[in-house]
Amino acid sequence: MNMAEPMKFSPPLRGELKLNEPMTKYVSWRAGGNAQRVYKPADLADLQVFLPTIGADEPILFVGLGSNLLIRGNGNAGGFDGTVVITTPVLNGVSIDDADNTIVVAGAGVPSPHVAKFAAKNHLAAAEWLAGIPGTVGGALAMNAGCYGTETWEQIESAVTIDRAGALHTRTKADFDIGYRHVAARNQGEEWFVSARFRFLPGDAVVAQARIKELLAKRMASQPLDKPNAGSTFRNPPNDHAARLIESCRLKGFTIGGAQVSTKHANFIINTGNASAKNIESMIAHIQATVKADTGIELVREVKIVGTPE
Repeated sequence: MNMAEPMKFSPPLRGELKLNEPMTKYVSWRAGGNAQRVYKPADLADLQVFLPTIGADEPILFVGLGSNLLIRGNGNAGGFDGTVVITTPVLNGVSIDDADNTIVVAGAGVPSPHVAKFAAKNHLAAAEWLAGIPGTVGGALAMNAGCYGTETWEQIESAVTIDRAGALHTRTKADFDIGYRHVAARNQGEEWFVSARFRFLPGDAVVAQARIKELLAKRMASQPLDKPNAGSTFRNPPNDHAARLIESCRLKGFTIGGAQVSTKHANFIINTGNASAKNIESMIAHIQATVKADTGIELVREVKIVGTPE
């Protein structure tokens, strides 16, 4: 598409379209390049109208809170040469299924901790762990996020996805290969999550809310939440912890530019104030190389890296 030409859509779009938009405001690291286009849909129906207008070869990236994501480049060079769809706060509905009081239906743009709190308020248990997930439902579905011994897809009855044509599909676990921090479509084409049905257990609201409070306090005490970060940078290797390996290599506090290995939790890379995407990606590579050389273990990224470098 020639960006100099005015864009017209039929039926008219109701969302907000921005060109050459800085992604620093949309990713939790507060670093990175610009996106060619950013679209904030008015609602799901508007998103269904918008997606078919995107060229078949143009990359599409759905972003919620932007945790677990690094976009290469800076404001002057590089970035994401495609369309970013912002799901928060649009796909934000949370409700109880009227036919089954243990089913919570949540939009992809809902922050995972909100699901935990909603479930507890409605006398449901086994959702408390979601308070420890810094991203949205959509991100949790896409990577099978987990903590405190539970993973997302263990509690999913079904999910709704949307394709490039704007068509909606109901998907179950059988439609994906699901593993540790890994979800891959089996037979369907390119699709993105727009909502999910979680199954929880009947419980006590007071007990569940107390457990959420306990987990949030634990998270505050053990993670550098006062600085921009993207959550855990690496997956835990079998029978070990990435943070332990990184700390054993004396990398806590190590810096590259404005990027630093957190002194509070070694599996977190923080932006101390002026980190670039290049600083952060260099830090990720340095940690992997050092841990491999010192321990023989190859750390696998949890963080998704997209775009063109500066």
